[in-house]
Amino acid sequence: MGIITAGAGFGSRAAQITPRVRSGSPAARITPRVRSGSPAARITTRARFRSAVPRAPSRRHGWEGGVALVTGASSGIGAAVADCLAADGWRLLVSGRDVDRLGRVAARTGSDPLPADLASVPGADRLAGEALTAAGRVDLLVACAGVGWAGPFTAMPAGRPEELLTVDLVSVIELVRLLLPQMLARGRGQVVLVGSIAGSVGVGGEAVYSAAKAGLGAFAEALRYELRGTGVGITHVILGVADTEFFARRGAPYVRARPRPVPPERVAQLVCQAALCGREDLYIPGWTRLPGVVRVTAPSLYRRLAVLFG
Repeated sequence: MGIITAGAGFGSRAAQITPRVRSGSPAARITPRVRSGSPAARITTRARFRSAVPRAPSRRHGWEGGVALVTGASSGIGAAVADCLAADGWRLLVSGRDVDRLGRVAARTGSDPLPADLASVPGADRLAGEALTAAGRVDLLVACAGVGWAGPFTAMPAGRPEELLTVDLVSVIELVRLLLPQMLARGRGQVVLVGSIAGSVGVGGEAVYSAAKAGLGAFAEALRYELRGTGVGITHVILGVADTEFFARRGAPYVRARPRPVPPERVAQLVCQAALCGREDLYIPGWTRLPGVVRVTAPSLYRRLAVLFG
């Protein structure tokens, strides 16, 4: 499936409480034995061999001079992703609406600043054209730009639904549409779409934002099938909460106890690792995969739990 989950690692509390099966215990006695020469034995042998031989790292350092375009790079996750990619040797193109902050990010990362307002499709068209003019190609697109709005849907000001849908979904699709052909022509490329758990389960008070992120996830999944065997991959990031200015800008602070906000630097590290390894789905934190599974498999139960626990 190509899924990364940012969960407990070796030595964590989760790892420490993993039960061990003692030799001769009831659990050990009921463990099935694999006969020599059987298909199961051949599979087991291959698995043991693979685990015993160190694998070459699949991470590609800077894609040997590759060019990356990061949107939403003037602050938050986008800025942290720019820092991460710059340290990895990429030639960087950074885009954002805040010209001053974008300039500071560009200065510290040695990147080309491309100010753009993705609240309109022409803005996305111009950004794609400027990126290709500046660098000649784009090997990696990391679409971090996003806006939100919190409150009852009926209280949403006129124009805000269109703004959210354009920035969070339509402009992203337009950028991919314009940048994808040159990736396909070279047989190499990666597109990273930063989504949200709101797109997996829907969040009360964020109906339009949830709709936009759900559309982004469906776009990523459908396009992934079309790109099989082309050398171009799609990474969809399902993010819980990041500790950024997003919530202040949407007009309401983050007040939930769970999930806890993840530092943008940690998000950026995981995003860059997933992109460079060509992973398909990245859940941050790892447990955010579960609510979506419960909603699909037991929707009535999920809705009752959502109302009970918020």
